[in-house]
Amino acid sequence: MSAPYWTPSGGLPPQSQLLSDRAVFTTGYAIIPKGVLSDIVTSYLPFWNKTRLWVLARPMTGFSETFSHYLMEIESGGGSDRPDDNVDAQSVLFVTSGSMTVTIDGTAHPLTIGSYVYLPAGCDWTIINNGRQTASFHWIRKRYNAVSGIDQPDAFVTSDGAIDPVAMPDTDGRWATTRFVDPTDLRHDMHVNIVTFQPGGTIPFAETHVMEHGLFVLSGKAVYHLNQDWVEVEAGDYMWLRAFCPQACYAGGPEPFRYLLYKDVNRHMPLNI
Repeated sequence: MSAPYWTPSGGLPPQSQLLSDRAVFTTGYAIIPKGVLSDIVTSYLPFWNKTRLWVLARPMTGFSETFSHYLMEIESGGGSDRPDDNVDAQSVLFVTSGSMTVTIDGTAHPLTIGSYVYLPAGCDWTIINNGRQTASFHWIRKRYNAVSGIDQPDAFVTSDGAIDPVAMPDTDGRWATTRFVDPTDLRHDMHVNIVTFQPGGTIPFAETHVMEHGLFVLSGKAVYHLNQDWVEVEAGDYMWLRAFCPQACYAGGPEPFRYLLYKDVNRHMPLNI
């Protein structure tokens, strides 16, 4: 059986590799296939030790504008005691390999594969890989949109395995969502969930909505309909969707198709354009 969550290994393709690939960037969506995640496109961050990252999404005028999505890789003994100087940035961390410890406002939390962390804007946090192996995690950041009269969310640590997926209506369990935040909790202005399709499961209509999306395929494969195009995706691929991009899919292959999904929610639309 394959690992539960795809994790990049870096490196570079051989000189004999064909240049054609599935990468595409359009006005409505982008596909970043796993083969793009090579050493040559890694980056580094201030005050992070023994750490590199792949930037999958960043706010771009005229495209998706609300979030960034990093794939982080920390060597043994690495980490940061000053991970993010932006006091307006809230974060979600999702661990795909290795182990580490995150300390939030003085309380240490051990993390393993499948751990999920929510970090509210302005909280004091640090992270260290105190294991022997390199550790990897997703880091999704969004500027928190505070509302007068509504409290800011609290930090929490949980895991994929600790949350029961909720089947979507009328799907016989073929399409389910692992929700780490109550959708009616208006303190939250973003959701980062895991969506699971059993083989043969489908989104049977072209969803067209205001929410921006980042979708990282954790396992399995599927065919996605984006705008007017059909694209094949598999574990390790990333889909980046601007608002109102039509989207549908059906899952194929012998194992469940699962992806980590970002979306912005629960706030008025800005009228300053």
